[in-house]
Amino acid sequence: MTSPSSKHTQTVEHRRARPLLGTLVEVTARGEHDPEVMHAIDAALAAIARTHRLMSFHDAHSDVSRLNRIAHRRAVRVHPWTWKVLQEAQRVARLSHGLFDITVASNLVRRGLLPRASPFPHCPRGASFRDIRLLPGHRVRFARRLLVDLGGIAKGFAVDQAIASLKRANMQAGLVNAGGDLRAFGEAPRLIHVRHPANPGTLLPLAELRSGALATSAGYFSPGGSAIVDPRNGLAAACDVSVSVAAARCVTADAWTKVLLIGGPRTRGLLRRAGAVGCVVQTDSVEQLV
Repeated sequence: MTSPSSKHTQTVEHRRARPLLGTLVEVTARGEHDPEVMHAIDAALAAIARTHRLMSFHDAHSDVSRLNRIAHRRAVRVHPWTWKVLQEAQRVARLSHGLFDITVASNLVRRGLLPRASPFPHCPRGASFRDIRLLPGHRVRFARRLLVDLGGIAKGFAVDQAIASLKRANMQAGLVNAGGDLRAFGEAPRLIHVRHPANPGTLLPLAELRSGALATSAGYFSPGGSAIVDPRNGLAAACDVSVSVAAARCVTADAWTKVLLIGGPRTRGLLRRAGAVGCVVQTDSVEQLV
């Protein structure tokens, strides 16, 4: 869908939404001429669609699925974007002392929160991010049988790629919102709301966003329990809490919401070292950015 509006005498703004990444992705862009703005939005959505194809756990032809089938036997070459996300996931895993770990996919499969695809190997317990080897030439090797899922970080990367695409097209302003993971540039301040953990139909004002990224994670729409798992014990994160993280890049904000949701406010020092700040919304209180 597209909705144009004129904010300034010499600029036009368009917005379009498309189902991608398991959610509704909305891209807004402002520029000087209608055709250029529409083309920029198309390119931004194409970048998100490419990320989805490369990193989907559900697509048998994605880089992630090829890694899960083969990488415990031999090194697998992946797309540079997938490599970048794996590299970022490993960096967050190290900085968070393992609170973020993409190898929790096996746990999610056992709990029925990810599909049990027959080509995937049976994975014994005990794997961690330390079993992932990133090799020269965008190759990846697993030290043992394991499954990875990039669902906790790839959406943020997709948002960043869409923003980069809008900037390359010389848009004056842009906003990309992928189901609550969002990033903006050149915008007038926008008041961002989050859902109340105990009553998702109620929106709470959180912060104003002019530029940069903000991501939110919560378990209120997970009927089988939270899909965010503590790598230390395999237990699902709390469903009665919502967390949001602000950072310069959405890939950073996206990944660190999982760290904050699992580790709670005591992870404030870890977030600060990562260049991020967070907010915890509980059923009866909103803790300020930490």
